[in-house]
Amino acid sequence: MSWTEDLRALVGFNTVSDRPCDPLAAWLATRCEDLGLTVETFPSPEAGKRNLVASLGPVGTDGLVLSGHMDVVPTEGQPWTSDPFTLTPRGDRLVGRGTADMKGFLAATLAALTRLDRRQLRRELVLMWTYDEETGCAGSAHLARDWDREARPLPCACLIGEPTDLTIARMHSGHVAVHIDVLGEAAHTSRPELGVNAIEIAGRVVEVVRTFASELRERVDPTLPLPNPWVPLVPVRIHGGTAINVVPDRCRIDLGYRPLPGMSDDAIFLELQLRLDRALGPDKARVHAHVGAVVPSLLTPGGTALERLLTPHATPGPVGVPFATDAGNLARLGMAPLVFGPGSIDVAHKADEYVEIGAIERTIDILEQVIAARCLQA
Repeated sequence: MSWTEDLRALVGFNTVSDRPCDPLAAWLATRCEDLGLTVETFPSPEAGKRNLVASLGPVGTDGLVLSGHMDVVPTEGQPWTSDPFTLTPRGDRLVGRGTADMKGFLAATLAALTRLDRRQLRRELVLMWTYDEETGCAGSAHLARDWDREARPLPCACLIGEPTDLTIARMHSGHVAVHIDVLGEAAHTSRPELGVNAIEIAGRVVEVVRTFASELRERVDPTLPLPNPWVPLVPVRIHGGTAINVVPDRCRIDLGYRPLPGMSDDAIFLELQLRLDRALGPDKARVHAHVGAVVPSLLTPGGTALERLLTPHATPGPVGVPFATDAGNLARLGMAPLVFGPGSIDVAHKADEYVEIGAIERTIDILEQVIAARCLQA
């Protein structure tokens, strides 16, 4: 099967994160078994989803991990000019949801494996395909908790095939979700003085967040080679109230921030709490903030063996990316991940997402050489 046929099949699975990914996981399991790999699955607490791990070669040897996610973001409301779940050639591009982010890398990995004498592996090759990366890296978080490091150590070298235009990234920001609940007191809107308006208090909370976000933008860390070496703090959703004639007794504000590589996940949250307490006075008792999903940042040291292997093939560019990936969770398994893959993050998540044919073909060549160097040599 050619890589274009694989990519056509991969794109054809509608794996938007609110849908099951088991059909795609089963298809990948069959492809990996056909290539001689041993397949394990790690079911999600949520029905219809699972991580898939396929391996080949001597267990416990320091070979290579290749990882990517199976899910994609929604297409509803976007101005697609072709069916997003049908791979569509357009000149030197292949259009479809997930072509860049990141089913193109999955297809390239399968193609690279077909070129190698897989019976001759001297060190272990591990493929890790995860679910729900797009909604907070839940799949890799579950995998990091489920994997028994003592019983089965993983190779240190780990490549996450997110779209970086084939530049090498050894660091990225994380992402922390924060939920702020405001409790008021309901009353008839003809007598608002008899209640406490939760939305009005929420407005003061948003102002604190806005001021804090502005200050964080000025805290630039010039030592980090990132496109934006500061912490973005962004309110993303607010909802409250029940009826037009009822003083709202509750309101929720959801926001997110992206801790820089090497920064504690909760540092910004703790500072935000202090600012809210100071600004709200007696009303602070009505405001309850808590951390939701956490995606860890990544900070892999420079000069790893995998980086040295990739460097001759890589496009020059920054060594950090501003978006979070599964790498932060997988690093907790003792690996030193690098983010490196075909396609551009600039077209990911957009209508008519695409990957260039040449980028996939180049990736296949690179993966073939890197797998050979890491796993076919003792």
